[in-house]
Amino acid sequence: MNGTGKTSRRSFLRNAGIVGAIAAGIVPARSQDTLNEIFQSPRRGNWDDQFDAVGTRAPEVKSRQPILSPATVSYVERAIGTYRGIVMQGGWPHVNLTQRVTVGSSDPAVRQLRRRLMISGDLPRNSGDSPVFDTFLDAAVKRFQQRHGMPADGIIGNVTLAALNVPADIRLGQLETNLVRLRSMSGFLGDRYVVVNIPAAEIEAVENGRVAQYHKAIVGKIDRQTPILNSKIHEVILNPYWTAPKSIIEKDIIPLMRKDPTYLTRNSIRLFDRDGNEVPPELVDWSTNEAVNLRFRQDPGKINAMSSTKINFHNPHAVYMHDTPQQSLFGKLLRFESSGCVRVHNVRELTTWLLRDTPGWTRNRIEEVIATGENTEVALVEPVPVYFVYISAWSTGDGVVHFRDDIYGRDGVDELMLTSTTL
Repeated sequence: MNGTGKTSRRSFLRNAGIVGAIAAGIVPARSQDTLNEIFQSPRRGNWDDQFDAVGTRAPEVKSRQPILSPATVSYVERAIGTYRGIVMQGGWPHVNLTQRVTVGSSDPAVRQLRRRLMISGDLPRNSGDSPVFDTFLDAAVKRFQQRHGMPADGIIGNVTLAALNVPADIRLGQLETNLVRLRSMSGFLGDRYVVVNIPAAEIEAVENGRVAQYHKAIVGKIDRQTPILNSKIHEVILNPYWTAPKSIIEKDIIPLMRKDPTYLTRNSIRLFDRDGNEVPPELVDWSTNEAVNLRFRQDPGKINAMSSTKINFHNPHAVYMHDTPQQSLFGKLLRFESSGCVRVHNVRELTTWLLRDTPGWTRNRIEEVIATGENTEVALVEPVPVYFVYISAWSTGDGVVHFRDDIYGRDGVDELMLTSTTL
């Protein structure tokens, strides 16, 4: 990408405020999302998912093929060969659209767009060279958007345009980088297992070599990253208590209490000393940090930071998967909002799948227990492997190559990162 393209891209991302600023240093993942995020619910610009919207007719690019599989490795190797050929032929043109185009509108840059999508396989090569944005081009744009994890609405806004203008050689390098990661995880992972793909903010529940369930996820912010890990899910807690870690007490709760002394009471958070005695908030000197010596425990309930469910697995990062009262965040294009833990969309579907082999825990039973509000720990009879991975490029075959933004900068190329300096 030339300097002008890179500057334009970064300028947009700053103005759009897609994600939080990158901290000067990488901060380790925290054990729970900040209460400030959970209860204050800041309003931010976002793009709602519209994959099922009326009028969206993009060809299906979703697959039941697990992202961690020998087949994915084979397809990525094939895609690398294709992209090397594209690069040798000069790549694809820069799309210089400066205004929004809709079906029936005409713009000289539509020819560039048409050529760009032909080269990447989203538009048949016999689709002509018209400057008119027709229905065939609209379908090709939607296919491109689906492959890049965007709302398939056919609208070429700044996000879609930025992705279109990532050069072919950069995409080739992204595939090569991710092939190494995929090869390292292509062995037998279990008959049943869960994968959290961090850049895609997506979860796969895999069974017998096929994806049984897909779930959107909310993963860690740039300065509180979700870690890469391998473990086994051994426990589901319904109506969990939430205990705030010291980092959140110090950085979030104490400043909030200085502004609003009713904050803890309103959010059903109680304080306990080291002997387990409850401490009234009004007896704490909030002008100091003495409160970090207390235990902050939130009662189960709808406003609990983990809402109805916590999914536990042993790991050195003290992270876990959980429900959330902030369901609206799952409608965002970029779902990097947590402090390291992973929030799960439609978590009760995943819980039912996890507890399938645990006697007595049907979906109806799960719903009944949640309705009681009683804290209930359920041990899985057979622990289920879980893998947190960082895959930003892969292929599902049939010429379908998926790319995601390198949100944590692990692919090592600036053009692949979506960053901003302000929200």
